[in-house]
Amino acid sequence: MNFINTILLTYWRGLLREIDSYRESPIEVQRGVFDTLVSNGRETKFGKEHHFDNIHSYEDFRKNVPVRDYNAISPYIERIRHGEDYVLWNQKIPWYAKSSGTSADKSKFIPISPDNLKGCHMKGFQALLASYINSHQDSRLFYGKSLTLGGSVKPESSGGASYYSGDLSAVLLQNSPKVVELVRVPSRKTALVHDFEEKNLRICQECSKANVTSFAGVPSWNLIMIEKLLEYNGVEHLTDIWPNIELFMHGGISFEPYKEQFKRLIPSPGMNYMENYNASEGYFAFQDDLSDPGMLLTLGNGVFYEFIPMGDLQSVLDGESDKIYPLEEVKQDEQYAVVISTNSGLWRYLIGDCVKFTSVSPYKIIITGRTQQFINAFGEELMIDNAEKALAYTCKQTGITVKEYTVAPIFMDEHTRGGHQWAVEFEEGAEVDYEKFADILDARLCELNSDYEAKRCESHTMDRLTLTPVPSGTFYRWMASRGKIGGQNKVPRLSSDRKHIDSILG
Repeated sequence: MNFINTILLTYWRGLLREIDSYRESPIEVQRGVFDTLVSNGRETKFGKEHHFDNIHSYEDFRKNVPVRDYNAISPYIERIRHGEDYVLWNQKIPWYAKSSGTSADKSKFIPISPDNLKGCHMKGFQALLASYINSHQDSRLFYGKSLTLGGSVKPESSGGASYYSGDLSAVLLQNSPKVVELVRVPSRKTALVHDFEEKNLRICQECSKANVTSFAGVPSWNLIMIEKLLEYNGVEHLTDIWPNIELFMHGGISFEPYKEQFKRLIPSPGMNYMENYNASEGYFAFQDDLSDPGMLLTLGNGVFYEFIPMGDLQSVLDGESDKIYPLEEVKQDEQYAVVISTNSGLWRYLIGDCVKFTSVSPYKIIITGRTQQFINAFGEELMIDNAEKALAYTCKQTGITVKEYTVAPIFMDEHTRGGHQWAVEFEEGAEVDYEKFADILDARLCELNSDYEAKRCESHTMDRLTLTPVPSGTFYRWMASRGKIGGQNKVPRLSSDRKHIDSILG
């Protein structure tokens, strides 16, 4: 083990012990978080409204506080944005992560308290790094720089109150300790540039000669950055620019459709890929074993978790079911909608993600999609997890790379059956047999999803999927036209209506 790693692991000794407690005593850790959250919540207007003084157990909490989505909690957030203090949390809220999610156009302002910033987001990222170095003690990660693509943030005011809002990555950059600036690139000024094209050009100028050993962010935007770097430097592989690159910390969207592209552009046996689950609302999980796709839940980060079985979600929201479970009651291999209570005052908040537990000892998850990002126009119940796996399989079988895609239903009429339309952007210059690609993709979806198969092959409700290739750059231009380039912005994958796909296809 080298000198820097020895120092770091000594510094992170307490954090590593806490990570061990997530594995060894997870329920006790969550109970401690629950007690702390409720104690702080008693000092808030929300807490008084929901009788937190009378909450002495989880059952009391369930009775007093209903599950809410963003639309239901936004009136409280608007009060804070207009200058009212201590509404949801017993601290002032100086920061908001601004997000549109993947299934709605409305901007969401997710409050970030000082406790949440340091004790959840930053602590979670430190846990990821500590875990990585602890399991790769010969790593030379900290002998070089880490590149963060970043987003943008801006000051805002409302009702006499002033605050900052923007991409989560930009909020974290603005608040990172000065010592972090010694080990990251590009400059903070460049990382926070709003225009994505200008940001990429500056990164090429500033970072081409740097010793970059890691980078982090959303795979799709980082892929565009890599392509710009290769073009700028006139080389084929990222290792020609950064020969010591060893780690990509990714999240936000599935890595599966992009994996082969990254491996082709970074042909290094020493390259590692580490998934983490850092949403606007909090840092929830990270991959503590690179051979295991499951991510370890960060149970001591100021977040109390609850889970709703996906099949019961609507009945819970309609008030017809109380099937909401704390961590100790979840089951392996079942899919759940995630409900969180956080140290920013998001109380029993339905975050909109669905996960599957790959292990309950320790508690590990994979993200399987969004609660609203699925297609069920004909009873086929196509989830994003099915789509991602089927697409990755098809790309591997055909040797074809897909850069971006979106899917929407083709609704029935008096002349035709229903189906799905896939608008797909293939790698530029690829020679694609579109019919063969569509056949393999459709067949794989049938193998992965019995409801899809039944509607396709048994009831004859659906025709084989329709594949619509689009020119290179289509999705980038569409996202740019909506002002959603870079940062946490994501192309919507599955939609229950045709609003997105019709806009993309023009």
